[in-house]
Amino acid sequence: MPAILQRARPGQQLDGIRVGIVNNMPDKALLSTARQFLSVLDAASPEFRVYVSLFSVSAVPRGDAGRRHLADNSYQDMPQLMAADLDAVIVSGTEPRAADLRDEPYWPQLSGLFDWILRDGPPAAFSCLAAHAAVLHYDGIARRPLGAKRFGLFEHGKCAHDPLTARLPQSFKVAHSRWNELSPEALGEKGYRILTEAPEAGVELFVREGRNRLLFFQGHPEYDARSLGREYHRDVKRFLNGEREDYPDVPRHYFNATEKELLDRFRRRALRERHPSLIDHYPRLPDRLATGGSVAGAIYGAWLGPIAAAHKDAAPRFAGARHGA
Repeated sequence: MPAILQRARPGQQLDGIRVGIVNNMPDKALLSTARQFLSVLDAASPEFRVYVSLFSVSAVPRGDAGRRHLADNSYQDMPQLMAADLDAVIVSGTEPRAADLRDEPYWPQLSGLFDWILRDGPPAAFSCLAAHAAVLHYDGIARRPLGAKRFGLFEHGKCAHDPLTARLPQSFKVAHSRWNELSPEALGEKGYRILTEAPEAGVELFVREGRNRLLFFQGHPEYDARSLGREYHRDVKRFLNGEREDYPDVPRHYFNATEKELLDRFRRRALRERHPSLIDHYPRLPDRLATGGSVAGAIYGAWLGPIAAAHKDAAPRFAGARHGA
């Protein structure tokens, strides 16, 4: 069934489960991130209804455009999230600035969110940097820097039997975009269970058992087919604008040979003629078709399905009116 986007209201009677998305992404990625997770929840819930509410951590630095976007799209803050009677929550990552995540300006609010989830909150899923921050806060597991950005579309496999991965094929692709990683040994020592991984990209999905099951993703199964290409274009633009000194590497296993040749040709020109206006000559590449989020949909469906079934068996919550997404 389509995921229904609405503003959370405590005590409202609904005929489905309530999922909150805490969107911490930078201003320009707020809209695409929300759309990606909504698409995943659509794919995850063919047999039950999901009502989605949007939240943000107010201490994440924002420009005027970002603040307007949050206001115009009914984002709510952390006290409202904690009072919303959610059945599950998804916490997105953001673009890190500090070497130590505890030095980020939003760390006190984010760690407060983590404490609430562990103590009183619903089952939760943490994406990329949010996963790194959560395991640091919960168990002192520090991420370690990579020599180069782990960026691309990598082949993954299952490494443990679990209901979350039962509907996944033996081999599947997941996008990664990060400068740091978590050690599988450190995760194992603290009792985390690794469910999927990639030879070239390391750990992807892992879980922590407790009062509620917590899911952690180092990669981005929620990414749509265009995400890595958009991110690469952004990084090239940053180089041309002087915001970074090194020219970015293309995402691995993403572009075909013809596309890569065009991009390599542009790179050579950019290194010779570095100027912000050169981005207007960035190669026009064929658009990529949406993938449908099958991997993310299967995992999130296996996670949310039992939650929906438990609510249906216990006490259905009937809505007086339905709101289209």
